[in-house]
Amino acid sequence: MILASTAESPGSSKERNGWKHMDDVVLSTTDVWTMVCAALVLLMTPGVAFFYGGMTRAKSVLNMMMMVFSSIAVAGVVWVLWGSSMSDMTTSLQVTGNPFADLGLTSYTGDPEALPGLIGVGFGATFAIITVALIAGAIADRAKFSGWLVFITLWVTFSYCTLDYMVWGGGLLSADGFIGQTFGEAIDYAGGTVVHINAGIAALVLALIIGKRKGFGKDPAQRPHNIPFVMLGAAILWFGWFGFNGGAATDPGEAGLIWVNTLAAPAAAFLGWIITEWIRDGKPTSLGGASGIVAGLVGITPACASVSPIGAIVIGILCGVGSALAVGLKFKFGYDDSLDVVGVHLVSGLIGTVLIGFLATEGGLFYGGGVGQLVAQVVAAIFAIVWAGVITFVLGILVHKTIGLRVKEDDEVTGIDLTEHAETGYEFGGLGTGGTFRPHPSSPAAHRPIPESETV
Repeated sequence: MILASTAESPGSSKERNGWKHMDDVVLSTTDVWTMVCAALVLLMTPGVAFFYGGMTRAKSVLNMMMMVFSSIAVAGVVWVLWGSSMSDMTTSLQVTGNPFADLGLTSYTGDPEALPGLIGVGFGATFAIITVALIAGAIADRAKFSGWLVFITLWVTFSYCTLDYMVWGGGLLSADGFIGQTFGEAIDYAGGTVVHINAGIAALVLALIIGKRKGFGKDPAQRPHNIPFVMLGAAILWFGWFGFNGGAATDPGEAGLIWVNTLAAPAAAFLGWIITEWIRDGKPTSLGGASGIVAGLVGITPACASVSPIGAIVIGILCGVGSALAVGLKFKFGYDDSLDVVGVHLVSGLIGTVLIGFLATEGGLFYGGGVGQLVAQVVAAIFAIVWAGVITFVLGILVHKTIGLRVKEDDEVTGIDLTEHAETGYEFGGLGTGGTFRPHPSSPAAHRPIPESETV
């Protein structure tokens, strides 16, 4: 069943609430599969909220969850208005589609035959949403919420939509694009470049622009406050990732391979991460295990339909070890990537993207394919880093120097749940009445006596 506008009058239709119910058109199995997978991918964003929320300080957990959930709101609206058009409408520029070609998805209005195409539009929207959400973890505990909303509106438009077009929409990095024609088409099945390298390098640039948290590297209170939330978030992400990787599967064989690889890689990465911790620190941690799962999921994303299950295990192990080692680089180089977005998404995104050149069963170096595919993978990864890095820097500086990206130091110390949202997640340590509205400390209302009925 689909719904069609009354502007069209198919013979076998009934009017219902101003729309036509078409009895002679049914959803195909592909349509149903895509819709289910889109729902799974959308669920991943609340998973990110739990994963990141548990890793923050208790006094900024709600702000982090709000930053993640706001990505659904902002990216969802942008995608409908112009993002989908930018990612899909062919132009001669090869770097972006025409945002005005289908502004507001008006081409689907009144056209019953076109309406099923909205299923693919919705699936694409969920990818844009979670890519934006991933960036939030790099600037936890200190981001100005209004600045974040403005930044992500610009970023999803100029970084995500353009890279989406260049890789998947027929642009620069595709088989028909200039770079693809010159160096060969890079394989990116579900978002190694478009999602993870894109978000990872944006996280690094934004962390450098916004600066370190007060007490970075010294304050033990900056440790994760709720590890069970982190584990829950990792579980939701792993569940949803089967839709993330499998949504574009075209036949049962490909779907089966993707499913097994999406199981094997994060499982191997979990082991790789905790073994690294065991050797380095003497103890395996649940936080490390959860992070390893995400690292493995990131690494297998571009390669899920191109490598064997053994190849998926190799990718997983290398992502688990590589990201476990990489997360400590922020202390060595002095950038405050609060929740290790760079160490997990950028590093494992690069590992997974480049290893396709070695492990792809068709064209990979280890399978007799020569260096062509490896060169294509490296070129695509480098291009994604430069493209996303430059755009993020320009947009980040623009927002930071105008409305601001960072809260005041006093607000950071007080806790941005209270100062940015007038509420707190918990009732302990003088943080306030859990989950309820509290006036900003500078407000006279904040100093009124609290009735016994409002206390927990």
